[in-house]
Amino acid sequence: MRPLKSMISADEALDIIMSNVRTIEESESVATESADGRILAMDVRASYNVPPFNRSAMDGYAVRSSDTSGAHADRPKKFRITGKVFAGEKGSIEVNENECAEIATGAPVPEGCDAVVMVEDTGPVEGEKGTVMILRSVGSFENVSLAGEDIKKGETVLKRGTLLDPPRMGAIAALGVHSVSVLKKPKIGIVSTGNEVVPLGRELEESRIYDINSYTLSALVKRNLCEPVTYGIVEDDEAALRAVLEKALDNDLVVLSGGSSAGERDMLADILGKDVLFHGIRIKPGKPTLFAVYRGKPVLCLPGFPTSCLMNGYLFLAPALRKMASAPERERKIVKAKMGQGVKLSKGRVKNVTVRLENGYAYSVYKESSTITSLARAVGFITVDADRDTVEKGEEVDVELFSW
Repeated sequence: MRPLKSMISADEALDIIMSNVRTIEESESVATESADGRILAMDVRASYNVPPFNRSAMDGYAVRSSDTSGAHADRPKKFRITGKVFAGEKGSIEVNENECAEIATGAPVPEGCDAVVMVEDTGPVEGEKGTVMILRSVGSFENVSLAGEDIKKGETVLKRGTLLDPPRMGAIAALGVHSVSVLKKPKIGIVSTGNEVVPLGRELEESRIYDINSYTLSALVKRNLCEPVTYGIVEDDEAALRAVLEKALDNDLVVLSGGSSAGERDMLADILGKDVLFHGIRIKPGKPTLFAVYRGKPVLCLPGFPTSCLMNGYLFLAPALRKMASAPERERKIVKAKMGQGVKLSKGRVKNVTVRLENGYAYSVYKESSTITSLARAVGFITVDADRDTVEKGEEVDVELFSW
């Protein structure tokens, strides 16, 4: 057993990790339908106006606005209907003085017309087909979407580095862009270690547990715009660990779970040797976390217990992933709550206590580092200083909500 001696603070650990991961600058072209959630590697400029023509914003009648001057429900004006225009039709209807064209929403406004009277502001002329009563006047370009009103030709609509989401996908589609250049997703090698860990689908033998960390870390990697590459489960064997590490170094960053503590079978510190930048963080859960730059690649070794692994993945791996992917920084969301129960803790390390919220009160759901439900049932966590061993019932606390 080799106790961890030179532990550092969480802030120091994050600074070291962030300063040793690089942003991926390489790009690739993808079909627009596959671009959601990707980061643009190019500016997107408009090659034409959107909309490309003046179009009706309402169902009604296209008119020359000056002809409607003075129209009122008590003094309606009669107009002759010269035709109909529907969305998707070119239309070549001619509209002269005191004439109009029936028009559908989205249809091109006939030449010579500069406004649309809503159908609700019109009425029939009894006994006269092909005519309509206009019950109110309209101003120039009223109920008309002008060409280029949404996007003007030559305008930079989206800039390089923009995260594509549903509205921004719509802007690209409006321009007819069928493929875009996006930044390549950083590839993250994921390795689970431990003689006790078995893959899903295999019957559990005595003293064995299923691999949880490959799945939680892969999900975390995907949520933070990177691509997980899994290498299965490796037993606590130095040769096997060295071999899988060599393979995983093909990726932009390597994450291993287990093997980073101080036990006889925790070999990663020895394997990474002089390339270790820190080993041990003064937090609970997650103390036995190790970070190295090995053969030019960042290697993060997380604890094997599921809550410790994922919690430190959230705190230290996720920010690094977002930097590598050029993704926006995660927004911290903190809410005030009162403790619905007292919590007893140990002194000596900063504690991150997972909680659920109910009617403005926070309740601890933390059990042990080994229990995944300490996170699965939590909406966030409170941070308790190292010199405190109690959080009192009724005490006001800051709950940081998870934003996976």
